[in-house]
Amino acid sequence: MASEPAFVTAAGIEGDLVREDDSYPEPNRPVQGASYCGDSRNLLEELDDESIDLVVTSPPFGLRNKKQYGNEDPEDYNEWFLQFAREVYRVLDDEGSFVIDIGGGWEKGKPIRSLYHFKLLLELADEEGKMATKWDKKFNLAQEFYWYNPAKLPTPAQWVTIDRIRLKDAVNHVWWFTKGEGREKPDNRNVLKPYSDSQKHLMENGYKSRLRPSEHDISDKFDSPKQKDGAIRPNFWKVLYEAGHSQDLYHLLETVDIPPELMEVALENDLVEELADVAINPYLEDEVREVANTRSQTKYIKACKLHDREDDIHPARFPRELPEFFIDFVTEPGDVVLDIFAGSNTVGQVAQQMGRKWLAFEFEENYVETSRFRFRSWDTIEQEAVEVDEEQQQLDETVSESQDEAAETTLK
Repeated sequence: MASEPAFVTAAGIEGDLVREDDSYPEPNRPVQGASYCGDSRNLLEELDDESIDLVVTSPPFGLRNKKQYGNEDPEDYNEWFLQFAREVYRVLDDEGSFVIDIGGGWEKGKPIRSLYHFKLLLELADEEGKMATKWDKKFNLAQEFYWYNPAKLPTPAQWVTIDRIRLKDAVNHVWWFTKGEGREKPDNRNVLKPYSDSQKHLMENGYKSRLRPSEHDISDKFDSPKQKDGAIRPNFWKVLYEAGHSQDLYHLLETVDIPPELMEVALENDLVEELADVAINPYLEDEVREVANTRSQTKYIKACKLHDREDDIHPARFPRELPEFFIDFVTEPGDVVLDIFAGSNTVGQVAQQMGRKWLAFEFEENYVETSRFRFRSWDTIEQEAVEVDEEQQQLDETVSESQDEAAETTLK
């Protein structure tokens, strides 16, 4: 690319991976990822045709109430987004995928849902959509996914909490598009989930063939599935967005006797939530996998707070499970993953840990700067915080001395 990256990462998953440019001399350890600060529309133009295997992103939604990271009105949203989509189509490999996490909105001043995200789906994938009619190219909708987030705020407050005429909006749509038919790369065996106890019992003891009320016939063929290492996942995620669960993770892990050394490793690699998922879930009755999205114990959050950059914490972060799922599902090690609205760069971090190359495009410089924390060791983060504090202290002392000298001169 012609543009200079804000930083790059060396190949690997441990230690200090951040490098300030892509020309650092380090034999046998090539660049794995690169973060760019700028308008994605311009940065996309610098990429070669068919050079990206997966674009997974969560763009700013079409909302009435403006967020600090910026967002378009629902009426203008699709025209705005198509500027990015056209370039995404060009840079995507013929067997590549384009995954968009998008939330719904409301019509202005009315308790009526906006259809902007459904219209966007048609603009991108329908024969009569603008991708097809303006540029003679379109995406294919491979499948739609949903993730359920029960702790979303009850908005709009007028319709939900005051007039009480609508329910809380708690579902995000995830559109999975392919450039072709999506036959070669996707493999659901890569994203199987562990069988439940009832499923294991069924496989061990068989099922008596009979006609169900729906008139579907479950025969003896169900008794011996070919894949015995997991069940095929549905296109639905349940998301646990519960502050208490996230804030008390260390306490919960201590109650199930997780060794402190293991907890330190989990913190270092931003995997505290995953450790809790494995360690605590056996004690839970709910068999639906839960994805925590208010993560107050991640290395990224802790580092921002330690460096007094809480104002630069991105307020709408991806749950890491979403990009992790699609990276596993539709890419292979060594493939290139791109996020065109990178925010705090969760996608880049997950891709790095999963052995994929990655690119991150983000317009806001502060978010790019703090995203570095995702690729630094905790020791380095702490040391840098100490150095910053010492520099600030020296600066304060210098300013104070200058003020004292100026005051003395004035008195004379």
